[in-house]
Formats: sequence, C-alpha cells, structure tokens
Amino acid sequence: MEFSLLWAALTGVALMLAMLRLVKPLAPDQDLVDLALGAGVVGLIVGRIGAMLLQGSNPLTNPIDLFFVRGGVDTGFASLGALTFLGFKLRHHLLPTVDLLAPPALAGLAGWHAGCLFRNACAGTVTNLPWGIAAPGSDLPRHPVELYAAIGLLLAAVVLYLLLRRGALPEGVVAGVGLAAAGAIRWVTEPLRLSISGGPVGWYAAGLVIGCGAAIAGILRSGRSTRRIPRS
Repeated sequence: MEFSLLWAALTGVALMLAMLRLVKPLAPDQDLVDLALGAGVVGLIVGRIGAMLLQGSNPLTNPIDLFFVRGGVDTGFASLGALTFLGFKLRHHLLPTVDLLAPPALAGLAGWHAGCLFRNACAGTVTNLPWGIAAPGSDLPRHPVELYAAIGLLLAAVVLYLLLRRGALPEGVVAGVGLAAAGAIRWVTEPLRLSISGGPVGWYAAGLVIGCGAAIAGILRSGRSTRRIPRS
C-alpha cells in the first residue's frame, strides 16, 4: 500500500475513534472500539476479495494480490462483509449496537474521503464554481467531489450522534438513517467523479432504499409494541 493511501486510511480511523469517544458514554458497558475495528478489517478483506473476483483475479492462486489494496476495494462487498460480521457478533442485541456504531462509521468514511488531500485525488468533473480545484497537471477547475462527500458524511455523523443523545428514536432507526445517508451522499456525488464505468451507483441506491426501509420498519415496529390493546 502506498503511503498516501495509508494516511487516508489513518485519517478515517482517527475520525472514527474520535466519534467513538463521544458515543462511548451512551453505552459504557460495550466495547465499541473492538467492534468497529473488527468490522472495518473484515469489510476491507471481503471488499478486496470482491474486487479481485470482479477483475478476474483468483484470490486462491494469487494470494499476494490481497495486500495490494491500491488495486481496489469493492464498496458493496466491503459493506456486506462488515454488516455480516456485526450481525454475527451482535446477534442477540444487534439493533441498539448498530445504532451506536452508525455515527462513528460515517465519520470514518468522511475521514477516508478527506484523505484525498494526501493523494491529490479530490478533483472530479469540470466546474465553473468558484471553489473548483485543479487536478495535478491541469489548469481546469474541477469539483472537489471527495471533499463534498467528506463534508456530507461528517455532517450526517454529527446529526446521528445528536439523535442518539436525545434517545427519542426507536431501535434501528438511527442505523437505518445512517445507511440511507451514506447511500444518498455517494449516489449524489458519484456523477461528479472521474470514472469510466460510472461507479457502483446501484450499490449506493440500494443502500439508500434499504436504509429508508429499515428506519421506517423501526418506527412501525415501535408503534406496534407501544399500542395498547383495548379491553373487552
């Protein structure tokens, strides 16, 4: 892994840990740091394997390629791997814990996107807006699309944290809103990225839909559980 990618990853970890420190007092008995780091590692491995398979590379015959993260990590497979890990570890108390992990997860993603500053890879498509930036070797102003995503994800993380502190939402709603926010932010910013294939827009749209569905299901489930049964 090149050092610029390493610094980007460390930026993501630093923001995730900072948000975990804020969230920790809401669940003093849970080891959220280990859960978050475990999910991140599993997601990275699964996402790398997924990217290799999609590129036609066999992880069994080319195991050394697993460590060349700069070759790509598939976002969809990484998300599925991380969620599967959490589902297994938290099978007896999943919803309240993933609610707590949602703000740190978004903060970590924000840090990863902000790490584009270390890689000189923030620029997207051409723009006439005054805050446009030039890509290396070019004078054309371009959208700082990675910074758009970083700011959006960080704001979403702060909003989710404030919702957790209020404690007024049913279990699973914060996690659902977090997934929907992440999907929506990436779905909106993807067209501004420099990409030949157009990016995994389908994954982001699926995250938006599933997240909204999960949040609505949590609200409906809470309504049914608190509804009084009329006496006969």
